[in-house]
Amino acid sequence: MLDEFFHGRDWLLADGATGTNLFDMGLTSGEAPELWNEQFPERVRRLHQSFVDAGADIVLTNSFGGNRRRLALHGAEGRTRELNRLAAAHARAVADAAGRRVIVAGSVGPTGDLLVPLGPLTEAEAEEVFVEQIEGLKQGGADLIWIETMSALPEMRAAARAAGRVGMPYTVTASFDTAGSTMMGLQPAAMAREVAGFAPGPHGFGCNCGVGASDLICSVLAMTEADPDAVVIAKANCGVPQVGADGVTYSGTPEVMAEYARLAVDAGARIIGGCCGTRPEHLRAMRQALEGHARGERPDMAQVVAAIGPLASPPARADAAPRRAGRRRG
Repeated sequence: MLDEFFHGRDWLLADGATGTNLFDMGLTSGEAPELWNEQFPERVRRLHQSFVDAGADIVLTNSFGGNRRRLALHGAEGRTRELNRLAAAHARAVADAAGRRVIVAGSVGPTGDLLVPLGPLTEAEAEEVFVEQIEGLKQGGADLIWIETMSALPEMRAAARAAGRVGMPYTVTASFDTAGSTMMGLQPAAMAREVAGFAPGPHGFGCNCGVGASDLICSVLAMTEADPDAVVIAKANCGVPQVGADGVTYSGTPEVMAEYARLAVDAGARIIGGCCGTRPEHLRAMRQALEGHARGERPDMAQVVAAIGPLASPPARADAAPRRAGRRRG
């Protein structure tokens, strides 16, 4: 049934930011958003509802940092399964009341630790950490696991194996935020090749977060060139992050995010959403843009830059960028 949903349409709309919008609701710096699944369930459900009302086909649970390694920073590691169960249950309740099919994606972010030899955590230990979290998400009613904002291939692989052990389908996205690569040096095309060998394989893969929408489109182009038939995910930040006296803000307007959504489809993405800074009004503009858009020619980077702005962190090597811009996708 999930395959039919993913492949039965030209595009699907994923939701927007969790943290940004919870901060708007009162979350403070240093708080664990996952604790709000117990403390303020009505606010968490209100956030999911706002994205469903804006047109989201996929909503992510409030569980990005919900593994025991990160929850230990808040003395909550012993409540890992329950907090994740609640996260999925809140999204499930909103999705079930939507009157249309809405997928609940259990958000699974990095452990927060580097894996050996750079850090203390082995790949096998990371797998066990992810199993515990994913078991909670499954119990709460998640349809699939949404592994996101990854930078290291071994950690992606550990999370993928954990999803398989728990019997959950999954997708995986990375943040290409360092000159066209992840922080650990993984490039988009290389990720596309590597995840094809994961067992079990993902229902989709792609990119999220990063340093700007233009940079993310560049990563999408590289991925869809490497694997033209894949379900590729594009979930960009709302424009470029800007640090000021009032903290981090994002440059993207609803009009910019609408144009980004159209470009993502033209670049070959099948699932399009927003990450940090993306609010319901941005997502609503993206939905309207996608509904009125027929996939066009693959854009080159000059077209992307002209439409939504310059690259914030251009690829360091030519093979990190697409080589055959202008080729029709699909």
